[in-house]
Amino acid sequence: MPIKIMSDLPAKEILERENIFVMDEGRAAHQDIRPIQIGILNLMPLKEETELQLLRSLSNTPIQVDVTFLAVSSHQSKNTSQSHLNKFYQSFDEVCDKNLDGLIITGAPVEQMAYEEVDYWKEVTTIMEWTKEHVTSTLHLCWGAQAGLYYHYGIEKHLLEKKKFGIYKHRVMNRKIPLVRGFDDYFMAPHSRHTEIYREDIAAVSELTILAESEEAGVFLVIDREGKKIFVMGHPEYDRITLDKEYRRDVEKGLLIEPPLNYYPDNNPANKPDLQWRSHGNMLYANWLNYYVYQQTPYEFINTKDIIGK
Repeated sequence: MPIKIMSDLPAKEILERENIFVMDEGRAAHQDIRPIQIGILNLMPLKEETELQLLRSLSNTPIQVDVTFLAVSSHQSKNTSQSHLNKFYQSFDEVCDKNLDGLIITGAPVEQMAYEEVDYWKEVTTIMEWTKEHVTSTLHLCWGAQAGLYYHYGIEKHLLEKKKFGIYKHRVMNRKIPLVRGFDDYFMAPHSRHTEIYREDIAAVSELTILAESEEAGVFLVIDREGKKIFVMGHPEYDRITLDKEYRRDVEKGLLIEPPLNYYPDNNPANKPDLQWRSHGNMLYANWLNYYVYQQTPYEFINTKDIIGK
């Protein structure tokens, strides 16, 4: 089944060239089906790249997905045109009286700042509080995962001595949980961050379960008891060249940065990066949509207090 997006969203043409089934509003109006309503709170600076990455990841499922892009009002984007935001994004005020089947909160390049110093922190916490009753399941990514663990459970982040940057090997810790159904014992996933969450702090919260972790990169995947809150410390949605772009951008800025670990063949940035994480990344998003969104929401959405956990 397709992803439903605006007919003139720039990502639509790219997705169609990749043979990903997308549907615009006109065609969707003729189908007698209740699509899953997914919101994406896009906090990344290059919003169009993130849109494309997440739409690719959400496309690998038989479920019809209706996507709404959300942007914070308390921050002025410097890397995405205002016309793009005005045309394709909604503010929280425009959706706060509605319900969503699922919400994705992306990462953001603010991890070295204290949460309270981020100019849109108050707005993000308002949204996180709103999800408790208006969203069936929320998927938090990278900084969004650290911020969610801090807001909901008071778990602090810690600054790394060196940026965690590359493709890392992870082990599945609890195969009985549907979120990792179909995963191999080990899988690869991208990380790009300056901070971490300590494993012992997560393990101390009885409501949380660690589903996957890496000896080198630490905890990767965490879920709460009901599957209403899911935290992903890395970027399974990244495409082949995302880390390459980040690396070359930092080099051009004159920053001291090493090539992403386990990324370029022979560790040589002149070589085309290997794509090692796509299958498990797609499976993660598909499992989330199927087991924690689609199978938890009825045809008519009702307050999540009445449906989660049944």
